[in-house]
Amino acid sequence: MGADKNSGMDDPDLELIKKRKMKKLQEQLATKEKDKINLELQDKTNKNKPEGVDSERNFLLRYLYDRGDEVLKLAEQQFPLQTKIIIKRLNELIRFGEISKISGGDLLAVYRSLGLNIRVDTHISISDHGKTISFSDKLKQSNDADPDSDGLL
Repeated sequence: MGADKNSGMDDPDLELIKKRKMKKLQEQLATKEKDKINLELQDKTNKNKPEGVDSERNFLLRYLYDRGDEVLKLAEQQFPLQTKIIIKRLNELIRFGEISKISGGDLLAVYRSLGLNIRVDTHISISDHGKTISFSDKLKQSNDADPDSDGLL
């Protein structure tokens, strides 16, 4: 009987949690249904237009964020044939709802997992006394300030 009393006390809390979870799931379902309808409408309009690499690329660009467009541009420059295939496959995954958004880091990871190492120009900047300077300039300054260091860090 003691267990029944405890479960009775927790019921309002459990009901509140269940209601919140159900509301969240319903919102997610509604969002997925809207996305599915939008994709179907896009597919219908795209069927009227001639399919091409540019239209597929533009479709993918709408789902890229966080420098994903830069990674795609570099990939097209360095691996043009492979990138066309990857764009088609990513678009299929987006249309089927397997992927919602792709960050630049995720896109880079996809290429690297396929053995395509995209070279990305990287700069390291340091804030020094309110000024932003490159890491190499900072190393040069520290070596100039300490001539006894024999060039070792």
